[in-house]
Amino acid sequence: MTKVNPDLQRERQKCTFDVEEMTVLYDGGEEKTAQRRSRASVMVSNVNYYNGVPEYYLGSKEKHEESIRKSVIIFGLVRKMQQEGRTKVTDFRHVLQCLLGSAVTYDGTSMVLHYLMVMPAIISQGTEEQQAYWLPRAWNGTFIGSFAQTELGHGTFIRGLETTATYDPGTQEFVLHSPTLTSTKWWAGGLGNTANYAIVVAQLYTKGKCHGVHAFIVQIRDEETHHPLPGIKVGDVGGKLGLEAVNNGFLVLDHVRIPRNHMLMKHAQVLEDGTYVKSSDSKLIYATMLFMRVVIVFDMVNYLSKAVTIATRYSAVRRQTPVRQDGPELQVLDYLTQQNKLLITISTCYCIKIISEIHWDTYDEINEEVANGKLDRLPELHALVCCLKAIVTSDTAHCVERCRLACGGYGYMLSSFLPSLYGQVTAACIYEGENTVMLLQTARFLLKTWQRIDSHTLPPTVAYLKMASTEGFTKWEKSATGIIRGLQVVAMRKISACAAAMEKRVSSGMSIEDAWNLSSVQLVAAAEAHGRVVLATYFYEGATRVIAKASSSAGVVLRQLLELYLVYWALQSLVDLLKYTNISGRDAEELQAWYEELLVQLRPNAVGLVDAFDIRDEMLHSTLGSYDGRVYERLMEEALKCPLNKEADYSAFHKYLKPYMQGKL
Repeated sequence: MTKVNPDLQRERQKCTFDVEEMTVLYDGGEEKTAQRRSRASVMVSNVNYYNGVPEYYLGSKEKHEESIRKSVIIFGLVRKMQQEGRTKVTDFRHVLQCLLGSAVTYDGTSMVLHYLMVMPAIISQGTEEQQAYWLPRAWNGTFIGSFAQTELGHGTFIRGLETTATYDPGTQEFVLHSPTLTSTKWWAGGLGNTANYAIVVAQLYTKGKCHGVHAFIVQIRDEETHHPLPGIKVGDVGGKLGLEAVNNGFLVLDHVRIPRNHMLMKHAQVLEDGTYVKSSDSKLIYATMLFMRVVIVFDMVNYLSKAVTIATRYSAVRRQTPVRQDGPELQVLDYLTQQNKLLITISTCYCIKIISEIHWDTYDEINEEVANGKLDRLPELHALVCCLKAIVTSDTAHCVERCRLACGGYGYMLSSFLPSLYGQVTAACIYEGENTVMLLQTARFLLKTWQRIDSHTLPPTVAYLKMASTEGFTKWEKSATGIIRGLQVVAMRKISACAAAMEKRVSSGMSIEDAWNLSSVQLVAAAEAHGRVVLATYFYEGATRVIAKASSSAGVVLRQLLELYLVYWALQSLVDLLKYTNISGRDAEELQAWYEELLVQLRPNAVGLVDAFDIRDEMLHSTLGSYDGRVYERLMEEALKCPLNKEADYSAFHKYLKPYMQGKL
């Protein structure tokens, strides 16, 4: 067994709780821990997966080929688990935990959308007959699918998509067409060179009338040769900040014909003669987008836990600058500024883990109601999904970058895995709805809720608004519940202020649309304040349930993590708290002291808390964050894998540098 760095070993020895217990609490029970470890063991079981040089040394073509090689191994393992009865087609939480939580990929995979979007779309939008035909083929890999919705000219504004699907009753076919450059499908994962089918979202036309966007299954490549079919122009969108292996593509359709039954018809149908049978609720067509936003929140903790594990272990190993001139160099983790960066990130991990599970349960609950024809909570679900997607991805991107910077110059190295992690999480701030637009959609729901606050029973996630508006805020209380109550009042007052600003502008003669635009900065801030309430409340309620199951030692640490998170966001919201509540300057000073005291209390458990994430080195991909703490040895080992260090090549010297040095250029 490899010798563990002594500083890292000492950190583990002074941990005040049982790490295995914390892992089980974090996972949600012993059975879930066993399942996760079993999945992880399967995902790292193929030794051929790790052959070759690191991906970041490869060119684009080589990266794509290596990505396909590894994707086939990964999805082959997932398929094997399904065949062994260890997962099933409709158990998306389990499948996603295989593909995301147990991910062994370095920079994503070009086949992931096949499982994350194509199969869920078929389930949520396909008829029973369509599901019976397409799902077995999708699961068995008979085809590889992509989800082509976004276009060059339109992303979040789905109603503005330009791709058309015109029904021809004579042949009982849809004719799909890209009428403009801006109608080119763009960003679809795996579409570039991997997928041979795509679910294409297009404007449906039949009998000369447009019926809005619908989803169609389109074959784009020959199953034998993989060549694009007639009328199909398809390729890779080019280099990106991250997720290069995802092989995002573009698609142009030139009057491509598909059978009538290739339109997903669970919620709307086109009959043989072209008659359009309208859905009971057009919003049901957008169900796949809602699902994906839930998945994104669920997935963010996987990236963040890796980033903070890397940064925390590195900070325990790295020593720098003595406090006293004649003293030893301190572990970087001993500096309060470093604790400020890392411990709040660890706390955020535990928060997102808890709230993502609650969030998914809420989605399942409301989705089941919707499936049974009860649609009254659908607007609440849409607002919740949009809000949490925006805030959680933004927080995750900020925290990952904070972890990268916490590692100094080594965080700049690709072998640390931190630049790749940042590229992956910052992409999530944009895809499946750009975050500002997501918050504005939440704000629309909040304003409608505020306008009906006295005449309607409010949905659960906004019920606090009535309490905050009627009870007000009498006295600041230095406690977890006191902070949540303060954040509730802030959100309520911001929403109220937005409503007043809108009303004032409209009453002055301004159109609602212009009033909305001029109020949009306030609206985004109000939606974010509401989101902070949801996160704080979910974390408090979820953590309280977990603490009740924990030993006293683990419970104390979990309580400290909860309080650290709440105090941090109280300090971040201090201007609003001072504006909208009766918190005093003295109270604010006490909050700061409380926060710093929590940092000191949590410091001995920093390494233990990230160890409890139980992330295998094969999934961490990091020279800085391995369990044994051999940071410097691994940095050198990885550097020697660089092709420039493997074979001496002096051609550039003789061709360019030497003539320059001799003054011949």
